[in-house]
Amino acid sequence: MFTILPRGMKEMILINCLALAIFASLGEPVYSAGAPFRLRVGYPQPSGAQLPLWIMSEARFDQKYGFDLQYIYISGGARLTQTLVAGDIDMATTGGAVINGILSGADLIYIAMVVPTYGFSLYARPEVKDVASLKGKIIGVMTKGASSDHAAVALLRHNNLQAGQDVKFLYLGGVREVLAALERGIVSAGVISSPTTLAARRLGFKEVLNIASLNLPYVHNGVVTRRALTRQQPERIKAFLRGFLAALKAANDDAGLSKRALARFLATNDAAIIDEAYQSFLGVFPRLPYITEDNIRAVLSVADHPKAAAADPKEFFDNRFVKELEDSGFIKELYGQR
Repeated sequence: MFTILPRGMKEMILINCLALAIFASLGEPVYSAGAPFRLRVGYPQPSGAQLPLWIMSEARFDQKYGFDLQYIYISGGARLTQTLVAGDIDMATTGGAVINGILSGADLIYIAMVVPTYGFSLYARPEVKDVASLKGKIIGVMTKGASSDHAAVALLRHNNLQAGQDVKFLYLGGVREVLAALERGIVSAGVISSPTTLAARRLGFKEVLNIASLNLPYVHNGVVTRRALTRQQPERIKAFLRGFLAALKAANDDAGLSKRALARFLATNDAAIIDEAYQSFLGVFPRLPYITEDNIRAVLSVADHPKAAAADPKEFFDNRFVKELEDSGFIKELYGQR
């Protein structure tokens, strides 16, 4: 039995077959046959830690892998977490504030790592010579329950000081606000991230300690989404992660692209600021962005939520999408391996 095709249908099929043959000859896999879908992804601070997300837009990796990336700056990890829970965004690249949200019942899950340790430094006024001399003083952090708060707690604990008793915290909302409070003498020290670190040095402040140098495990920045999205739209999750993995590689390997992305999203042509943001995280972004139990356990250890101590780290992350992409050979192909 033969089917008679409507006028023009035969030509359309031939055109589609030809297009697929051209893609195959170029060696580029076709990930989406339909129109690109939109993904709204939020981030909490203008920091070099967001470089892979920004590269995805700059290099148009979203278009390459079949989606339209809409990036949204929402100041502060706690506020960003609330926005994600509300469904106003689809994903976020953010840190430890998500843990408190999950402990409070938020249906969220980490699906990939971005920065696996504290990406902050402690800058201080002249009277603060070392971490021990913070005793009895006030330090500025960004948001209660978020990464800068956790970094300050971990730093003090590492130096046998207790947050809230030996050292008081002042929550200021953002990294620029922390620097302003430091400049005005409202706080004696502040936990800040790159490239605001350069602005601090330009104002005459000195770095007391780069907290990243302690190599403490943490989730300074991870990819987070709602569990419902992982169940209902797994192919969209994998499409995003293909672009994200490509961006991780570029963040470590392509200085030119990285610095163009930083210039665009930090809204500056200041070469020193761009280089500060780039160098601070160079080599930190993982090739295989798996979340580990140690990363989550470290967040739980500094979280102030009453359920943190008894929580199971396995309940906070899902590595299956990264694992599927690794098992498929995508990551090896990305790095030119066979």
